[in-house]
Amino acid sequence: MYNIFNKVNSFKDIKSLDYNELDLLSMEIRKFLIENISKTGGHLASNLGVVELTLSLYRVFDLDYDKVIWDVSHQAYVHKILTGRKDKFPTLRQHQGLSGFLKRSESKYDFFEAGHSSTSISAGIGMARARDINKEKFNVVSIIGDGALSGGMAFEALNDVGFRKTKMIIILNDNEMSISKNVGSMSNILNDLRVNPNYNKIKRKVKSSIGKIPHVGKKISDSIVNVKSAVKQVVLPDMIFEDMGLHYFGPIDGHNIKHLEEILEDAKKLDGPVLIHVITKKGKGYKPAENNPDKFHGIGKFDVVTGETLKKTSPTYSAAVGDALIDIAKEDEKVVAITAAMPKGTGLGEFSTKFEDRFFDVGIAEQHATTMAAGMASEGLKPFFAVYSTFLQRAFDQILHDICLQNLPVVLGIDRAGIVGDDGETHQGVFDISYLTQIPNITVIAPKKIGEMNKILRWAFNHNGPVAIRYPRGGDYDRINEIDDIDVIKEGKWEIIKEGTDVAIISNGKLISKVLEAWEILKKNGINASVINGIFIKPIDNMLLDELKDKFKVIVTIEDNVLRGGFGESVLSYLNKTDSNSKILNLGFPDEFIEHGNVEILYEKYNLHGQGIVDSIERVLR
Repeated sequence: MYNIFNKVNSFKDIKSLDYNELDLLSMEIRKFLIENISKTGGHLASNLGVVELTLSLYRVFDLDYDKVIWDVSHQAYVHKILTGRKDKFPTLRQHQGLSGFLKRSESKYDFFEAGHSSTSISAGIGMARARDINKEKFNVVSIIGDGALSGGMAFEALNDVGFRKTKMIIILNDNEMSISKNVGSMSNILNDLRVNPNYNKIKRKVKSSIGKIPHVGKKISDSIVNVKSAVKQVVLPDMIFEDMGLHYFGPIDGHNIKHLEEILEDAKKLDGPVLIHVITKKGKGYKPAENNPDKFHGIGKFDVVTGETLKKTSPTYSAAVGDALIDIAKEDEKVVAITAAMPKGTGLGEFSTKFEDRFFDVGIAEQHATTMAAGMASEGLKPFFAVYSTFLQRAFDQILHDICLQNLPVVLGIDRAGIVGDDGETHQGVFDISYLTQIPNITVIAPKKIGEMNKILRWAFNHNGPVAIRYPRGGDYDRINEIDDIDVIKEGKWEIIKEGTDVAIISNGKLISKVLEAWEILKKNGINASVINGIFIKPIDNMLLDELKDKFKVIVTIEDNVLRGGFGESVLSYLNKTDSNSKILNLGFPDEFIEHGNVEILYEKYNLHGQGIVDSIERVLR
C-alpha cells in the first residue's frame, strides 16, 4: 500500500532518498493524510499543500540542532509524521490523542506552540536573538502563510528583523488563501510578485552584465544596493520586502523539492534576514480540496470518494446570526458587518453578497477590526463584528480603550463561545466572560437557543452602548426545544424557566440544556429545583438574586467559562455584599487550559453534564 512511506519514521530517514523516491513519498503522504483525516476530521487542505515544502526543509535543516517554527500550525501534520508520531496519527484531535496543533509537551521538535496566526516571525526573532546572545550557531526558520501576513503582528516583526538584520530565514507559504480568500494590500502585492517570477533571475543577470563592464564594472557590481534598485525599477517598482531590509528569493515553486533545497542552501549562507516566497497549492493532490479549499481547511469526517462530510448538517448559531443580520440590514441601512478573514465561518457569507458595500473583511486583523468598528459607530453606523471567542482575545485593549471607554454602540458577535472541542487549548472559548465583564460600559448577553438570535440581535442594535452576544459552536441540543424562546428582553433581567423550592440553578447559553437534564434527574430523586436563565451575564439581575437568597438555602451557577472572573463569581460577589445565608456553588471550568477532545467528553470530565451537575448539587445539599 505504501512503498516509501512505510520506511520513513523520522526526518532523518528522508535525507538519503533520491528525488524520484521523494516524489513518490509526497504522493503517499497525501494519501495517508486523506485517509486518516477523513476518519478524524482536521485541517486537510493546508497540510496537503506543504508536503514538498516540509520534506525540503527537513532535508536541508537538522531538527536536532536547528529550529523550525510553524505559524498557526494548521499545516504541521507532515511535521508530526516526520517527527515520530506517524503511528499515533489515527488519534489526531481525539481526547488523549495527538493535538491538531503543535504542542511542546508532545514532542521536543515542536519548538513553539501556536493556534492563532501571525506569531511565527516574532517567535523566530526571539529564538535567533537568544541564539546570538548565547553564542550558538543554529539556524532559525519561521514559516508563515500569506493570509497570516495580513496580521499586524507579522508586520511589526518584519519591521524589527529588517532593522536589526537578525540572521534567520522566513518562508512565506503563499497559497492565495488563509481560510477564506485573502484580502488587502498585502494580498495585492503578492499577486504582483506572483506574475513577476523572474525577479531574482533578472537581478542576477543584471549584476553579471554590469560586472563585465571594463574598468568600472566590478566596482558597480559590488554595490548590490544599486543593482537591486535598478532591477526593481525595471521589474517591480514596489519591492516591499527588500525595502524593509530582507534578502528576497522568489517566487519559488513550492512543490519542486530540488529547487527548494537549492534555495534553502543558498539562504543558509547569507547573513541577515532572508525571506523565501514559496507558491503552493492548498489542497494539492485531492481534487475536492483543490476545488473547495475553504471547506477542507478544517473539516469533520468525510467520504474520501465524494469529499462530502458525513455528519448531517443542522441549524447553527452562526447561520442564524447571518440570517438575522440580513433581515435587520434590509430594514436599517446603518447596519454594517465586519469579519477578520472568516466570512463563511461566522455566517456572513450571504450578507457579503447581498450587502457588498456594507460588508468589510479586514483580513487576520482583529485589533484593526475592533477599532474600525468603533470609528464607524462614532459616525452613526451600527457595526456588527463577528469573531470567534478565542480570536477576540487578541483585541482586548481595543475593546477596552476604543469601544467601551467611549461607550460606543458596537455589537460583538462572539462565535464559538465556550468549549469548542477538538481544536483544544488554543481555541476553547472559555475566557471571554472573564475578560469582558471586568470592562465598564459593556453588556454581555447569551441566547439559550437559536430561535432567540434575531430578537437578541435587534435588542443589541437598539442598545445605546457596547454589546457582546455570546453563542456556541454548532446548534442546539434537542432538549432545548422543549422550552419556549424568551418572551421579552429587558436589560439585566433574567428568565425563570422552572419554579422549584429546594435549590436554584442559574445558567445561560448552551448549558441551559444540560441544566434541564439535571433538573429531570433531580426531580426523580425528590429534589425540586428552580431553573433560571441568566441571559444577561452583565449586568446580572440583582433584584431576582435578592428574591432567590431569601427563598433558597443553595444557589448554583453553571457556566461554559473558566470560574476565575466568570459569571458565578459575579453572582457570588453580589450575594457576599448582602445578608445572604445561602450556600453558593459555582460550576464551570477550573483555572487551567482545557485540552482537546469531543465536547461531550469534556463536559463529562468537568462535571458539566446532567449527572455531573446533579452529583455536585446533591453533595452540597447533603
